[in-house]
Amino acid sequence: MNEPVLLTPGPLTTADSTREAMLRDWGSWDAAFNALTASVCRDLISIVGGEDSHVCVPLQGSGTFAVEAALGTLVPRDSKVLVPNNGAYCQRIVRMLGYLDRQAVVLKHREDEPADPARIDAALAADPAISHVAQVHCETGTGILNPLPQIAAVVAARGRHLIVDAMSSFGVVPINVRDIPFDALVAASGKCLEGVPGMGFVIVRRAALELAIENCHSLAMDLHDQWAYMQKTGQWRFTPPTHVVAALRQALDLYAQQGGQPARLARYSENCATLVNGMHALGFRTFIDAAVQAPIIVTFHAPADAAYDFPEFYRRVREKGFILYPGKLTSVDTFRVGCIGAIDPEVMRRAVAAIGASLKEMGVILRSAA
Repeated sequence: MNEPVLLTPGPLTTADSTREAMLRDWGSWDAAFNALTASVCRDLISIVGGEDSHVCVPLQGSGTFAVEAALGTLVPRDSKVLVPNNGAYCQRIVRMLGYLDRQAVVLKHREDEPADPARIDAALAADPAISHVAQVHCETGTGILNPLPQIAAVVAARGRHLIVDAMSSFGVVPINVRDIPFDALVAASGKCLEGVPGMGFVIVRRAALELAIENCHSLAMDLHDQWAYMQKTGQWRFTPPTHVVAALRQALDLYAQQGGQPARLARYSENCATLVNGMHALGFRTFIDAAVQAPIIVTFHAPADAAYDFPEFYRRVREKGFILYPGKLTSVDTFRVGCIGAIDPEVMRRAVAAIGASLKEMGVILRSAA
């Protein structure tokens, strides 16, 4: 493959067979496509063991669309939402709640600090009006993994409702409804399942969704309406992303053939270790502690050298076959490298070599980025 490898958190590099699945056209109301959608939804629910209690509602658009749909559908308009905030995607949830005219209570954390279950518990105890907690599982802005099992236990013990943004963890980090109770979990086709972008989905507790009739601010994003229509007809309400669904069907088949969640976690973990070890050997420092690093994307401090310029660095690494990701932090100069997609540790070794060669060409000397 001559195209650059995407070392990003989605879109990402996909398998040839996944791309080839998009070569067929589908009728959006055709029975074969309806069966395809139903099979995808069944498999997504099975990943979290929610067959008896949860339903899967697919939605056209990016993962952000699905997060906003979940908040707008499941959070009553007079409710209050606690948002543990340790990064850019937590901040995006807060912005969404503002647009939705839902009250947000922001529990501020440092960007290199995982969300603290004890502080969440204290916030819920202090404010009985908080009905929901919106928790990002893996904060893609840094790569930090928040302790979802402990947070879910706290929320459940307080009798509140949990909405999980699992965009960058679903299918890799173990999540099961028996161990991690949640009202809704949101993810997307173009992340760790290694499909292509264009379809978000919400795995939602059926009882919670049944109570959310006519609650949503938007017709297009009304998950209850989408679910009810699909239950009745088997069809999407509005034009579906047919080729994206077909690609996801193939990606899920590969996911199962390759060993499912344990195998995906093992490969991504090896990718991550290969990347971090190689970058450390070059002289780079990671932004967050290894104990809370998800094997999804790694944030590195930028070189503290006047010769370093990210756009030029990016260009040179791209010419060598790899696309990096800019930093998402406002206070620290960083860049990010993804570990996910249809790639293996050998790809990561070649990426590290390309990074080292690019810095040498630029005359960048790595030293402390502090």
